Amino acid sequence: MGKPKRHVHAADQESLTPPDQLSDSQSIARVVKAKGNSNYICELPNKKTILVELESRFRNTIWIKRGGYVLVDLGSMEERSKTGSKVVGEIINIVRDEKAWRKEPYWPKQFVRQTYDESEDDEESTVGKLPPSDSEDEEYGP
Repeated sequence: MGKPKRHVHAADQESLTPPDQLSDSQSIARVVKAKGNSNYICELPNKKTILVELESRFRNTIWIKRGGYVLVDLGSMEERSKTGSKVVGEIINIVRDEKAWRKEPYWPKQFVRQTYDESEDDEESTVGKLPPSDSEDEEYGP
């Protein structure tokens, strides 16, 4: 039997609003790849990749896409490394409203928004253009 709707809606609403501040063990990370069994490879702002586990209340409720952002708790990293576990942290929140999260003071400067500047490649771009026709290459002679 599925989860009650109130649990789904609670997880949904919680992931929309960013927290006021982060603790020392929490960090924003970019999702690089899904490993399966609710495990994800994430990239921290210092470019270090880690394996983290999705918190149980988000499993089968909210899906995380590659390149998305999550809030990771690394507080249990020392305990897990002693046991030999490859999982070093837990995803405690998912960034769904990225615009609101980016306004927060704790958003890492390393995660800048990728924008496309059209002025650079105006001359070289062939997007939307037809290939040259054969008739332009041939010379018509008498």
